[in-house]
Amino acid sequence: MTAEPVNPGEQDRRIETAKPRRALLTLLLVAVAIPPLTYFSKPLVRALKSPSPLHVGGTSFPESKRQFEQESIGPEPAWNSQITNVQMVDLDQDGLLDVIVCDALRSQVIWYRQHPQGDWEEHVLGSDLLVPAHATVADLDQDGDQDVVVAILGDLFGTDRYSGRVVWLEQTADGFVPHVILDDVRRVTDVRVGDLDGDDDYDIAVAVFGYSIGQILWLENRGGEAFRDHVLLHAPGTIHVPLADFDGDGDLDIAAVVSQEEEEIWAFENKGGGEFHSRRLHVSDNFDIGSAGLIQDDLDGDGDPDLIWPVGDNLEYEFSYPQPYHGCIWFENKGDWEFEPHRIANFGGAYAAAAGDIDGDGDRDVVLVSMVNEWQEPGNPCIVWLENDGSQQFQVWRVADRPTHLTTVACGDLDGDGRDDIVAGVMKKMLKHTDRDGRVVSWRSGDQP
Repeated sequence: MTAEPVNPGEQDRRIETAKPRRALLTLLLVAVAIPPLTYFSKPLVRALKSPSPLHVGGTSFPESKRQFEQESIGPEPAWNSQITNVQMVDLDQDGLLDVIVCDALRSQVIWYRQHPQGDWEEHVLGSDLLVPAHATVADLDQDGDQDVVVAILGDLFGTDRYSGRVVWLEQTADGFVPHVILDDVRRVTDVRVGDLDGDDDYDIAVAVFGYSIGQILWLENRGGEAFRDHVLLHAPGTIHVPLADFDGDGDLDIAAVVSQEEEEIWAFENKGGGEFHSRRLHVSDNFDIGSAGLIQDDLDGDGDPDLIWPVGDNLEYEFSYPQPYHGCIWFENKGDWEFEPHRIANFGGAYAAAAGDIDGDGDRDVVLVSMVNEWQEPGNPCIVWLENDGSQQFQVWRVADRPTHLTTVACGDLDGDGRDDIVAGVMKKMLKHTDRDGRVVSWRSGDQP
């Protein structure tokens, strides 16, 4: 077939007419493509709006002048440890701090009971708990003994499946009995217990991380195993929901860190009777900063609770590297819901924080652990402590460079010497054997030469 001849002027008009049609088609294709990309490829979306991480050489600090005695707790160090949470608490109320561990590999919550001689005895509190993320010890039923409330992820890696649960391990004469008090939700990362509605029983704040879909809610205690859920915020990526009386009015408020869409810190002011007013306290202009958690502590000793924000999670990338913006930020409570940020440490791959009086001088220090501090570089620590000079000026000291890949940490006085000690857990992202493997490790704070 012979093509119909087209004169040059007519051809130009056709080209000009085609341009807006092609532009419209492109816009339609983009509009159709973005929702699936957002849902199924959240790391790609984050990468598009944030600069790619730089491969830098990690972070190093001078060795601590204070001595620390390092000890493994529980089984021998493993190459494939997946410890998601450690807590220090006196579970059996014998006057000695114990260690509660969430072990994703074993799907268990484990109690390491401390004996007066300083040795440890392992007790499994709950099994068949698929990827427990956080355990909170509290007398939920107010019968005089300590129970454990557990946040269940259901999947270690990002998903929006309804895999999350909240499980209450009720302490009885026959052991700890599990009760599922919330299911049919996405991945649950944190639970905290307190009287949130002023009716003298214990309610639960819940962080639902999800992946592209998540929420913050609280569970109203209706008696027995009955809890009614109330949604406070719809947002993906909530990690921790610490409770404290942040405004000094006598009731418990809820704070939260949200990491998946924006890097935000929220507060939910308790107005009484189960009513909460939401406040966004902070949003980062660096979408890649990597929120890794949130704890509350009165770091400056002025009588009100502050917030401590470790940042260093970039595990959405195939290869995670320490970044110059990783570290720890202290949000000083100035009153009237104003929180002033202070960067108190730069630390590559900072993944968890805890506060305690490490040197026994009466002020609050901070401990940080790292997930990815470029372990090939000699001297790059896995754990540091930030010595508070009493005026919230912090000197960072290296505690140890092994085991690597620490993701959870707690502080408490294990041996009763007036100085807080440290317990941390290992989460191996790359499952391979190294000479610096570990599982659950303690560092007891000793004398300073």
